[in-house]
Formats: sequence, structure tokens, C-alpha cells
Amino acid sequence: MTLTRESTRQKAEVRGITISYHEAGVSTGSTTGGGLPLVMLHGGGPGASAWSNFGSALPGFAEDFRTILVDQPGFGWSDKPAVEGNYYRFAAEHVLGLLDELGIERCHLLGNSLGGGTAMRLALMEPDRVGRLVLMGPGGLSLNLFHADPTEGVQRLMDFAADPSREALRAFISTMVVNQALVTDELVEERYADATAPGAREAMASMGMSFWNPETAEDGMLWREAHRLRKHTLLTWGREDRVNPLDGAIAALKLIPKAQLHVFPRCGHWAQIEAADEFREIATAFLARHEERR
Repeated sequence: MTLTRESTRQKAEVRGITISYHEAGVSTGSTTGGGLPLVMLHGGGPGASAWSNFGSALPGFAEDFRTILVDQPGFGWSDKPAVEGNYYRFAAEHVLGLLDELGIERCHLLGNSLGGGTAMRLALMEPDRVGRLVLMGPGGLSLNLFHADPTEGVQRLMDFAADPSREALRAFISTMVVNQALVTDELVEERYADATAPGAREAMASMGMSFWNPETAEDGMLWREAHRLRKHTLLTWGREDRVNPLDGAIAALKLIPKAQLHVFPRCGHWAQIEAADEFREIATAFLARHEERR
């Protein structure tokens, strides 16, 4: 059966809000990665969702894992409440709540950009709930040592927030990839519809302020806590990433005791799309080395 956005979509009530997610793959019997489910967390750009980031990758990963793509709070079909505290912690608490609802004691986490920050915060909060981590140009952990802030991709995101037009969205999406043929009219329209859906702009503003407000921003500086992360961690980066550039990997690679780094050439911020086959092979091989033990 073809896996579609609608055929795989489910929802659960978590801590007072509705969380939408997509699920496919083996639920029992697989021993890959110690038999743990794989939870994938998307990035935070305009119109981002579990499906937009990982829908095309779902069939491949579902061959080896019970795979769950989560619409983080404020995105996709999930509810869009005001963020309390820093977004990474806010989202991690809701992902943990979803795991409880689904009866998942432990899982592997794969997070892109904003989702990478959520994944790391969750692993720091509840290490016993996590097997291995795959972090793709992760937010909060990426520390730009040489590039200016905001980076080109983040500036384009801010431009869209100020003027939510299709042209501004196309300019943002263009920074995600090296191969500009991937920036299709269909993709722009799909993302624009999600980015301008009721509550979406307000949710993005609330998320963004959690990283600017002095009272909550410091909790999002995950690189300061990287030395506490004891999980086997695969850092993946596109060599031409214009959102979280490659130099952002250096501190994380140095500080996380069990970190390793894979760099995809001729690839931007969306390795799961632009280097799809290689990304799946690298990530699956890394997760498969996990042995289920405390």
C-alpha cells in the first residue's frame, strides 16, 4: 500500500492539546536497532511539518523500524498553543507525552534543525527513554564559529515572517537545498498553505520569541549542555548548509563524548531529501549498531 499523508496520519491528546503524527512500519518482530521505534522530528521553517520533512523518507525507514513522524506543537495538524518557556523543552515535554500515550518506553530519535534541538533536549531530560540520536544540522546545538548570525537561511525565515508572501517563501526554501530543481511550484504552494493556515503565523512567532526572550533563550543554548549527553549521537550535515552551516558541527563533535559526524557533499539543510538514499543508509547503519540494554 502506498503511504500517503492522509493514510498514515493519526492523532492523540497530549497534555491538553492534540498532537498529530504519521506512523508506518513494523510494530513487532524487527530487531534492527534493538527493536526500538524511530521517532522523527521536523524542522521549524514556514510550512514545516512531519510530512513535508520526512514523508518521502517514511517508506524506506518503515522497512526496518516502527517509524513515527511527529507534528511538533505549532506545526502541521497539531494544535498551535502559545509556547511556555523555551520551545525545545516545550516540544520535548509533548513528545514525551505522546510516547506515553502510545505506550513507547524507549525509542531512537532523529531530528532535523528545530527537531534536532527538541530531540537533544528530550534526551537530556529523560535519557532512559532514548536509544540513539541522529541530529541533522540541529538547532541549539549548532554553534556558528565563523558564520555571522543570523545565517542566510534564518534571515530568509525572518523575511517571510515580516512579509508572508509566496516569493519570500520561495527565497527561504531555496536556501534549504543545493539542487534548485527541488524548489517546485507545488512545494511552494503546499508550504505556503500550511504556513498561512489559521494560527500558523502566531505559532511561529511564539516559537521564535522563545529563542529571543532573555528569560527563555538561554534554555535553548543546548551547546552549553552538550557535554552531558551520553548517548551515541550521529551528527549529519550538508556541506553547503546555509541555515546551520557546517562550522556549527565543530563544538558538538568535540563536546559530545559519543558523537560522530557525517558530511554530505553538494547538499544543503535537507539531507533526507537531497541525499535521500545515502542518508537512509548512513542513519540505518548507525541505529542498527544499538544493542537494547540499559
